[in-house]
Amino acid sequence: MTPQHYDVIIIGTGAGGGTLAYKLAATGKQILILERGGFLPREKANWDAKEVYQKERYHTHESWYDRQGRPFRPGTGYWVGGNTKVYGAALLRLRQQDFDAVSHQDGVSPAWPLKYEDFEPYYTEAESLYSVHGLQGEDPIEPPRSQGYPHPPVSHEPRMQEFCEGFQHHGLRPFHLPLGIKLDESNPASPCIRCNTCDGFPCLVQAKADAEVSAMRLAQQHPNVTLITAAQVVGLQTSPSGREVTAVAVEMEGRSHLFASDIVVVACGAINSALLLLRSANDQHPNGLANRSDQVGRNFMKHLATAILAINAQPNPAVYQKTIAINDFYWGEPDFPYPMGQVQNTGNVLGEMIPAEAPAVLAPLVKLVPGFGLDQIASHSTGWWLQSEDLPDANNRVRVMGDKVCLEYKPNNTKPHDRLIQRWMQVLKAIDHSTQSHIVPMGIYPRNSIPLQAVGHQCGTCRFGEDPTTSVLDLNCRTHDIDNLYVVDGGFFPSNSGVNPTLTIIANALRVGDHLKDRMK
Repeated sequence: MTPQHYDVIIIGTGAGGGTLAYKLAATGKQILILERGGFLPREKANWDAKEVYQKERYHTHESWYDRQGRPFRPGTGYWVGGNTKVYGAALLRLRQQDFDAVSHQDGVSPAWPLKYEDFEPYYTEAESLYSVHGLQGEDPIEPPRSQGYPHPPVSHEPRMQEFCEGFQHHGLRPFHLPLGIKLDESNPASPCIRCNTCDGFPCLVQAKADAEVSAMRLAQQHPNVTLITAAQVVGLQTSPSGREVTAVAVEMEGRSHLFASDIVVVACGAINSALLLLRSANDQHPNGLANRSDQVGRNFMKHLATAILAINAQPNPAVYQKTIAINDFYWGEPDFPYPMGQVQNTGNVLGEMIPAEAPAVLAPLVKLVPGFGLDQIASHSTGWWLQSEDLPDANNRVRVMGDKVCLEYKPNNTKPHDRLIQRWMQVLKAIDHSTQSHIVPMGIYPRNSIPLQAVGHQCGTCRFGEDPTTSVLDLNCRTHDIDNLYVVDGGFFPSNSGVNPTLTIIANALRVGDHLKDRMK
């Protein structure tokens, strides 16, 4: 079979692959984009909390296995736009210091081979492309910026503004969470309608700045760009020398196809990109493609994350609640000189979300509460998301065991995260005492650590670096071992930082896009 030939093949359409497709589309080069899923359907279920949260309507039905060999259904979806179709659209830059070696209580977060200054212009480009709303100067530890945000911050609704004022009263410095949504609050015809089903939901009105809406649609306007959906890449074939990929093997509708190109870019997400390289082992690469260093699949990171539900006697009528972030504990506090992490709002809490998100200790009770009771709880609730950096560990890894996908992960650096949880609960109680003591002495704070199967914020597995014995990719995200093979997703991260990784994945895809444009001249 003679494979069809292209200049570039991009595998995956998420934050990495979709953005790279946009960046390269105007070159006129023949670009093939392969996506194992289809377009996420626009349907009423997009905004149905029971369908999205309890039934996991938009997640794959695959079974993966944890380090004890127990199966789980991963919270990942295969769609044009990847997991950005259901992300919360929080788009933050890594801190300038995050690119340096940082001491943590459990070890050192390694330095990046490139620095913040190398990414800054691409962060600016990424914020423009993904319609980021924010306010320069509010974030107390924000890195230097060459330009302000392209759009004004998303305003706080009255109840959320009360929270901000309460935090400020207690010495904290809340700021508007940078968000990628297509919102114009001065325009009644704004695409975004500030609904209560955004974080974790697909956007029925297509107003979330996801990789399909913000990048893939623009790429597809170019006649040289071809997108094939429902095309699962099952392997990469190499030349006899093993120094170049010669064909991409794809399964479509039960049939096998081969495609070839001068350049192949893997952008399946940190977990699935590592799986593809490992599954493509051959005589020249017996441990998997680009795995001379034995680092493919290793150093998997996903943040230590906990959701806290603050239930208060005072109703919270805010519809779009996810507008606040707190970085006051990011680098620790006076009596604790180690990073603790970031606090953000979650999206609006809805009654039918609570059974899916309740802590294990409360789950049996929640099941006994009728729907109207859950709605009452939700109407008095505010969700908070706490995330801390986990450190790269070679034993936290993605593996292929026969036909099984194994995700071996043991949390580390947990004490700073536990401290952040306790510290934030103290803050919430202080707010209750100072603002609501005439109603209730304190709120109720059930909390739930985000389990492994969520697999959000995934990064590591194919770290970039200058030393081919300790890294998989070079500084341009080309594999050290194979000249025409690149990986452009969260796999390239050497460390995790304490902020959401998506904007850095987007910025890196734009950076690698400039390199590829130069290479193809």
